[in-house]
Amino acid sequence: MSNTDAEMPAIYPPSPAVLDQAWIKDWRSYAKNANLDPVTYWEGRARELEWSRLWTTVLDDSQAPFYKWFTGARTNIVTNAIDRHLQGPRKNKLALLWESEDGQETRTFSYFSLNREVTTMANVLKALGVRKGDRVTIYLPRIPEVFFAMLACAKIGAVHSVIFAGFSADALTSRIDDSESKVVITSDGSWINGSVFPLKDIVDEAVRFSPTVENVLVVKRTGTKVHMDPLRDHWYHDLTALPIARGTCETVQVDAEDPLFILYTSGSTGKPKAVLHTHGGYMVGTYATLHDTFDIHDEDRFWCTADAGWITGHSYVVYGPLLCGATSFMYEGGPSYPHPDRWWSLIEHFGITTLYTAPTAIRSLMRFGDAWVNRHDLSSLRLLGTVGEPINPEAWRWFYEVVGGSRAPIMDTWWQTETGMFQIAGVPAMPQKPGSAGYPVFGQRAEIVDDKGNPVPDGTEGFLTLLNPWPAMMRTLYNDDQRYLDSYWNVFPGRYATGDSARRDSDGYYWVIGRTDDIIKVSGHRLGTAEIEAAVASATAVAEAAAIGLPHEIKGNAIHVYVVLNPGHEGNRTTVEEIRAHVAAHLSPIAKPDEVVFVESLPKTRSGKIMRRVLRARALGHDEGDLSTLDD
Repeated sequence: MSNTDAEMPAIYPPSPAVLDQAWIKDWRSYAKNANLDPVTYWEGRARELEWSRLWTTVLDDSQAPFYKWFTGARTNIVTNAIDRHLQGPRKNKLALLWESEDGQETRTFSYFSLNREVTTMANVLKALGVRKGDRVTIYLPRIPEVFFAMLACAKIGAVHSVIFAGFSADALTSRIDDSESKVVITSDGSWINGSVFPLKDIVDEAVRFSPTVENVLVVKRTGTKVHMDPLRDHWYHDLTALPIARGTCETVQVDAEDPLFILYTSGSTGKPKAVLHTHGGYMVGTYATLHDTFDIHDEDRFWCTADAGWITGHSYVVYGPLLCGATSFMYEGGPSYPHPDRWWSLIEHFGITTLYTAPTAIRSLMRFGDAWVNRHDLSSLRLLGTVGEPINPEAWRWFYEVVGGSRAPIMDTWWQTETGMFQIAGVPAMPQKPGSAGYPVFGQRAEIVDDKGNPVPDGTEGFLTLLNPWPAMMRTLYNDDQRYLDSYWNVFPGRYATGDSARRDSDGYYWVIGRTDDIIKVSGHRLGTAEIEAAVASATAVAEAAAIGLPHEIKGNAIHVYVVLNPGHEGNRTTVEEIRAHVAAHLSPIAKPDEVVFVESLPKTRSGKIMRRVLRARALGHDEGDLSTLDD
């Protein structure tokens, strides 16, 4: 019988087998040296990659917090993710291994053949008029073409904006218009639990009145009949058969600070934040952190289960594994379709060595019991990882003991869309504490502070801040420098405000607790309360709405909304379902409220600000705190 949480060991030391294989064995000395001179440390890591011209300055902090890394250098992330591997023994190594949801199709790409596919996509984009600096929106499911599209944009110096292929037309429209995208890449549909999700139909609605979209490139995936505008829409397979797609395509050498991608993440206001990342620094940061934390070796088959529509998919499905010369595995479907052992069967069949996933997925698979896991040979696994939210000790133990056979360390990782790379994580040689993300990564310092920015004692909960700039940090928010300053640097001057609460224990381990701002994390997905409230309030029946996140044993947080109805509408079950369907259609099915509560009024300050903390405290039965600022 497994131990109860109270009986769990405080620390899990690494096994001799893990230590023997680890790249970094004496991690304390390594961390000490990196932290003594972070700039020199990051310069050393950058020199492990290829540059067509070296930098004049490693870190330019003259306009902090608008930091610049490797200024004067020229490179391209594709040079290091693909091109350099073509000159050595990795040329014919598997770069991408893909499995369809129904298990009837497997596609494999060596670094050589991946280069051919990326070159073809790049030639097609160039033929459609895409040039260096142009924005391209990618709205694709988990299929190889999402790799091709992202890498092709980078190869020619275009800026990609990947949108999670589960967002509604309204959410897609706002992101396309904000980025002023010239081309949208999508597919006819995607397979989700045996059903087709109509991606092309959603794109049609989203770009109907777009002032910037000139072409829509459509990948055939489901065979669903879709509308094709003869002046705008192009089947990808038709264009690849034309001479325009053939031949070579130069990997454009860009400045290290040239933009690589923008990625939208929820903010505390209704408008999503467009986080901007660049070629040079992002490349160095994702390469180094994946190599160290997941101890990447040439024989590894690395499976990060994230969607490319999120930063985890960018950094540790597409770019990071390729920069490390690893084999990245991608699966089209979810964890339990058609049976709860789908993931375990894939690990056994393909010999996956590393599984990096979200606590939500772990908790959902736990519910089905150990038998589904135990029917498969998972001995190929040597490392496990978690991302997206703190993992509770019970789920940690199940993941470690049942899935990992008590031999595969769990690399818990804390980071953000904005950070681009891990900020708090372990390495395999580091002893583990279930539920803790570990230590700041090499070259980084973190500090827990109170609301005035003063450091708090160990064991005290406070605001998590980062002290050192790092290469993969966002450079700004696209077209919104002031919001970048206000959201991240003006909160606690001189340090980066993460928006998360945390504590540090007496051993120096960091324990991330959750968000302190108006962000709800559902199954690892960040959703802004303002964006949810805007979707709810746009329903015909709704006058006002307030959204909060409450603890959920599977999803981490559940969305609860409090609704004031317009006159003439009743607060019944039919209205609840209409509101839930409306949110799914106008934002995303992920954002559908778990509970809708009808109220006469919402708690507000005299200035009209909704006091969500009061609603949260009432729902949890906690002390509501100071109510002196409430209007009523």
